Amino acid sequence: MQAHVSVENEFPEDLFNAMAAFIEKHPEWDQYRLVQASVAAFLFQQGSKEPAVVQHYLNGLFQRPRHVNCKI
Repeated sequence: MQAHVSVENEFPEDLFNAMAAFIEKHPEWDQYRLVQASVAAFLFQQGSKEPAVVQHYLNGLFQRPRHVNCKI
């Protein structure tokens, strides 16, 4: 199991409101997935080559919604 850490952060209110509005319109996302995807995207765009960062970045882009059941 992958280790997790808890992070506390203060956001500007307008950024928080935009995040909340996005999550409301996209129920497959939650605050944790959104922040993880954002941090991974930032690190990847800044040139991080760490495999874990790249994997989190790709997961943020392509993760399937939780409520979708795919049959192959």
